Amino acid sequence: MKKNMGIADRVLRIMLAVLAIVLYFTGVVAGPLGITILAIAGVFLLVSFIGSCPLYLPFGIRTRPGTD
Repeated sequence: MKKNMGIADRVLRIMLAVLAIVLYFTGVVAGPLGITILAIAGVFLLVSFIGSCPLYLPFGIRTRPGTD
């Protein structure tokens, strides 16, 4: 899979994921909403480390320079 995420996109997703994880484990968000946010944070981390967002592919979005 070709990488289509730029550095800023990846860093932003990692920061949001870390924030969501902290909010969940400190009890700020809980219940079904907390679990949903935690799952989304996991997806954000996975996609950030891989560097390719599957949702970008159908729309032709690329935030990584030089991937035309």
